[in-house]
Amino acid sequence: MMGVYGYKTKKNLKESLGKPFQYVETSMFAPEYKGDGKYTVVGPDAYNNRKWYATVTIANGVITKVE
Repeated sequence: MMGVYGYKTKKNLKESLGKPFQYVETSMFAPEYKGDGKYTVVGPDAYNNRKWYATVTIANGVITKVE
């Protein structure tokens, strides 16, 4: 699960459709982000403040859907 930055709420993330995805790698084993696809993310801070979760779909490096 990746963290996100720059999105204080899930609503802020949804408002970012069509914009580049801003994320934080949280795995110490291997990069989680592999390009286009679906990702489960946590926000607003993956390490200290896990208030919401979302599934983000990325296409061509931009956010196309937030669930």
